[in-house]
Amino acid sequence: MTERWALGPEVKREALPRGAMLYDASRVSNLQGDWFTPAHWQSLGGIESAASGRGAAYYVSAAGRRYVLRRYRRGGLAARVSAERYAWWGENQTRPFAEWQLTYSLHRAGLPVPAPIAAHYRRAGLTYTGEIITERLATVGSLAECLGTGALSILTWISIGRCIRRFHDLGVCHADLNAQNILLSEEGVYLIDFDRCQLRSPGLWRDANLVRLRRSLEKLTWGLPPERFGEADWHGLLDGYRQSSGSPGSEPAAAEG
Repeated sequence: MTERWALGPEVKREALPRGAMLYDASRVSNLQGDWFTPAHWQSLGGIESAASGRGAAYYVSAAGRRYVLRRYRRGGLAARVSAERYAWWGENQTRPFAEWQLTYSLHRAGLPVPAPIAAHYRRAGLTYTGEIITERLATVGSLAECLGTGALSILTWISIGRCIRRFHDLGVCHADLNAQNILLSEEGVYLIDFDRCQLRSPGLWRDANLVRLRRSLEKLTWGLPPERFGEADWHGLLDGYRQSSGSPGSEPAAAEG
C-alpha cells in the first residue's frame, strides 16, 4: 500500500507468541490464535472444503457463520526458495496485516468486498508466515467457475465492468485481477484477494489491470464453446467500465484487447 486509511475503534491488535493478530471485535469476540490453523477447524468438524493454488484456502464454518482461512504462499520460482516464509520488514509491512487493513478500508467505504475478520503473522528471526480470515460470501461462484458452466448475459458483463471501475476510481490497483478473483452473486459482483494491492493515483495501471483480466479470460475460455467469451462480452464489460462513478475528467482510456 502506498497510503493508509484510518482504522475504527473496533479494530483490535493482540500480541501472540512470536507474533500478533489484528481483528474486528464487532464481528468476532472469542478469537484465539488457533483460529489460524486448519487443525483447529478440523477438530471442530468445521472445514467444508479447501482450494489449492498459490494461496491455500480453507472454507470453514462455526456457530452458523462461514469464513475463508487463507495461508500466504508463494508461487512460481520464489516458491523454490521458500513456499510460506517472507522477509520481515516490520509488522505493518506483513502481507496479512497490509491486506487486512486495505480490505477493511474498502469494506468500510462500501465497496463490494468480503468483510475482513482477522489477520495473523508469526515471526521467526528475519522471516515470518501469515494467514488471513475473511467472511465467506454467498455467491453463485467465481467468474471462472460460472464461465465453465455456461455463457453470461451482457448485463452481467456490464456489471463486472462497473464493479472494476468503482475500485479504480478509488485508486485500487489489484495485483492479480483475473477471473478467479471476481465473484458473482444474485446481489452483484465482488472482488477478492487484495494481497500486494496498492492505492495509486490515476494512470496507465488501470489499462494494465484490464489487459491482465482480458488475458485471464482468453486463457480460461480457450477450448470452450465460443459463446462463453467473445468480443461482444468484452465490449459489454468496457461499456460498464466507462460508466464512471467519479468526477468529470476521471475517465480513463480503457484497453480494447
